[in-house]
Amino acid sequence: MANFNHESVMIEEVIFGLNLKPNGIYVDCTLGGGGHSKEILHHLSAGFLYAFDQDYEAIKASRNRLAKISDRFEIIKSNFKDLKKELAKRQITKVQGILFDLGVSSPQFDTKERGFSYKYDAKLDMRMDLNQDLTAYEIVNTYAFNDLYRIISRYGEERYAKNIARAIEKARLINPIETTFELVEILKQAIPFKSQRGKHPAKRTFQALRIETNKELEILPQALEDAIDLLDVNGRICVITFHSLEDKIAKDVFKKYSTLPKLPDKLPVLPNEEEPILKLINKKVITPTPEELAKNNRAHSAKLRIAEKNKLTLS
Repeated sequence: MANFNHESVMIEEVIFGLNLKPNGIYVDCTLGGGGHSKEILHHLSAGFLYAFDQDYEAIKASRNRLAKISDRFEIIKSNFKDLKKELAKRQITKVQGILFDLGVSSPQFDTKERGFSYKYDAKLDMRMDLNQDLTAYEIVNTYAFNDLYRIISRYGEERYAKNIARAIEKARLINPIETTFELVEILKQAIPFKSQRGKHPAKRTFQALRIETNKELEILPQALEDAIDLLDVNGRICVITFHSLEDKIAKDVFKKYSTLPKLPDKLPVLPNEEEPILKLINKKVITPTPEELAKNNRAHSAKLRIAEKNKLTLS
């Protein structure tokens, strides 16, 4: 994974959405291969970029790419759940724009040793941060039936979650489930054949295990709220999601801070103090263009939401 090549989605839409100022401070919460960060840096003359990532390989590759453009950046090896804490260490309390590009980078999927993909045989791992203890192996082999059922049904939206949890529980009594292909075979047996047509039987369960391993959905709501709090007035937040659970969280948080309070009927002017904290830039999600979809198959499920800060106080 030395090259860590990842084709970032909707770069033009993100740059437009962030409404970049040459002297602004911006945050890329999900550096990955650095595609979005590179374009942000191109627009900064006196500004600065802070980029977060947990993956050492991504950081190493992206640092080299960004350094060819400018030195006006710092990469922070941390999860975006620590966004406010890490920026506070650097005396940053307000920024002009923040980007979240959620999900897994292509190199993580394509490097079989990481155990993210059901297409390659590897040890069950799925950690974005290789220093953390919890792995997909631990989940599959130690979680109780009810916990397996919960994460597979909730995070994978898998209708056969109960069958799968039972099958995993039964299989691991004989031997630990060590590899991705061992798990795939169990899933093939647990899901009726007629329901496997047109889609891989492991897709939803592998998604669920990845989300649980990295606590992706648990940390996202608070991270988004922290990001909104960090935004200066007129600052923008862009969130790219790749599945419905992520998108619902982003939608709900944006709605929470962009909804008008209940006001008396026929109020002629909205008082400044009643103005919502956020203004939605796009009420409907932005999706990739047909041209981008033709070039990048992994962009098909991407959705972009953008909002702008109206005032500083969070309610």
